[in-house]
Amino acid sequence: MNARPDVFGSVHLGYVVIETSRFADWRRFGTDAIGMHHDDLSRDLMRFRLDDHECRFLLRRGPAEDVVAVGWHLDDHTTFEQIEARVRAHGVPVVQGSAEEAKQRGVERLLRFPGPKGISQEIYTTPVLATAPLTMLASGWVTGGSGMGHVAITSAKPALMRGYFHTVFDARLTDYIDETISGVKLKIRFLRVDGRHHSIAIAAVRGLPIDPVRTRVQHLNVQAASLDDLARSYQRVHELGFDMALSVGQHTNDKELSYYARTPSGFEWEVGWNPVVVDESTWEPGTHQGISIWGHTPVGQTIVDKLDQFRLGTRSLLHPEKTVPALSGAGVPDH
Repeated sequence: MNARPDVFGSVHLGYVVIETSRFADWRRFGTDAIGMHHDDLSRDLMRFRLDDHECRFLLRRGPAEDVVAVGWHLDDHTTFEQIEARVRAHGVPVVQGSAEEAKQRGVERLLRFPGPKGISQEIYTTPVLATAPLTMLASGWVTGGSGMGHVAITSAKPALMRGYFHTVFDARLTDYIDETISGVKLKIRFLRVDGRHHSIAIAAVRGLPIDPVRTRVQHLNVQAASLDDLARSYQRVHELGFDMALSVGQHTNDKELSYYARTPSGFEWEVGWNPVVVDESTWEPGTHQGISIWGHTPVGQTIVDKLDQFRLGTRSLLHPEKTVPALSGAGVPDH
């Protein structure tokens, strides 16, 4: 029996769909604080651009205050057909996005199927390139062949989530981080689908089946083109009065310099600079102790915040996490 084709390297994080009712706050956050290009499509739809793609973040009006879909840019139609066939072969429904949905996302066509934690996964091959020049405070963002950044998700079932992304996209394990925050032990798994150190991070409370985060994602990441861009956006976040979650610091595993701001929807937004690029010929997964070499100090966290986080964790025991068992196998065991 022939081994299935490996799609690793042909998959890249392409766009993110956010549902929110806080359009005015998001416009200020994305444009004036972070420094992205902004386009209004209608009263209920707006987009942010990072580069020549028409859409990198689509915001639609609704109550979720959360990420509701992630779009994956595939290099070619062969990869598209292989992933579609994988999903269908496991008995998971695949739906073609409407022409209007494709237009909103700035792609020619897309397919949608269920993903972990209720986040729809969407695939496409051809992004629509914008004709209008970028108008933004940042000098630029690092996208291209490594995608547009990464998505970090907390999970009570990390092996199943890792199994899902391995089954669908041939995601590879880059490394682990063991961290203790406020007495809670976390294990974070970092998965890559291309040369970027990770496009997906999965954080789990060690030994406890709880999820301490209200939102489906813990944070989104974009990569600044320069250290100056990072510093200036950090200053703007402060000056405009947006909450800072973690101050500037440097990560242990990918060496990225970054900070974390809190978005109007409540999840965090990481602006990073200069992470390592994985060399597939030599890279071996390892485990790092702690997320930071230095910095990343919590900003403004009170005992009330910690109690709220504890309450969220215990409440998650009452609401089982959504998984897609058919695409997760038995999960991928940790080594």
